[in-house]
Amino acid sequence: MTRVFTAGGAFALTTVLLAQGPTNASTGGAHAGDPTPAPTPSPAPTATATATATATATPDPAVSPAPSPSAPAHAAVPVGTRVRTFSYGQHPRQRMDVWWNSTGPRRPAVFIIHGGWWSSGDKRSLTSISQSYVRLGYTVVNMNYRLSGDAPWPAQRTDALSVIRTVRRHAALFNTDPDRYVLVGFSAGGHIATALGTYGDGLPGLRGVVGISPVVSPLVSYEDGSDPLADTAVRKLRRSALLLAGGCTPGRCSRAWSSMEVAFHASPGDAPVLTFHSDDEFVPPYQSEILRQELLAVGVPMTIMTMPGTRHSSALYREPGVAETVQAWIASRLNR
Repeated sequence: MTRVFTAGGAFALTTVLLAQGPTNASTGGAHAGDPTPAPTPSPAPTATATATATATATPDPAVSPAPSPSAPAHAAVPVGTRVRTFSYGQHPRQRMDVWWNSTGPRRPAVFIIHGGWWSSGDKRSLTSISQSYVRLGYTVVNMNYRLSGDAPWPAQRTDALSVIRTVRRHAALFNTDPDRYVLVGFSAGGHIATALGTYGDGLPGLRGVVGISPVVSPLVSYEDGSDPLADTAVRKLRRSALLLAGGCTPGRCSRAWSSMEVAFHASPGDAPVLTFHSDDEFVPPYQSEILRQELLAVGVPMTIMTMPGTRHSSALYREPGVAETVQAWIASRLNR
């Protein structure tokens, strides 16, 4: 079935897939690239307020190992929840999965942004995490976007902005509150989420941004990866940041790299931020500290949480206590 909705004669929002309804599963299952938690408990997350490295550049993109696309899990969601995949543009990657409930008061929204080195990955890897927010009562939007091989920056930010604007424009259809939403980005998706957080002087209705292992500074990543003794992932992150910039180095294309740097665009109207890192992952906590310093300077709160170990992106999110901390922070932002 295909249905077309138009808003003000502008552009069509087309249903391209009808997803299956609820089943008896309660966890949503695991996906390739969306690992399950380790069986041994981990220490509780701790807040950090000081940088531990001498970063010399600027703020942030997020990158993550490329998850393998997988079929959506069939997790139990509340009775009456509708699930559809919509196109928000003409490119095959410009698709978003939306879960909403058409009854009751309008609900705040959670937008989910996957990682994958900006060059790979798929929203399907975060289906179970998306469904966990559906069960908490939110409207949930899990998006794909053009990858760096499709178009260089700022195409990824532009696509995410289009998703937000589309959902807000169709807020009545989705029974959602257009002025109460948060962004949750994983790795490369964390870069996109935080870049939206400092876009302009704040996006209308945006109440908070969460980054899980966000690569907060492509410039720092580019410099860190120049060390021949650097970890393989660190060197790959350098190459990925270069590809995001269209293959042009910072020295030749300073404007493009400046646009990718989240902290360069901090302003008083930006949304509060929460980020999570592992102490020893290849996207170090000091990348978030760069952004934190700039946001605090303009009066915007930011919290950096750390966990022991090397887990990254959704693997870090599934560590004991992390998801619960993120969910509590989101609730505190959306209940205001």
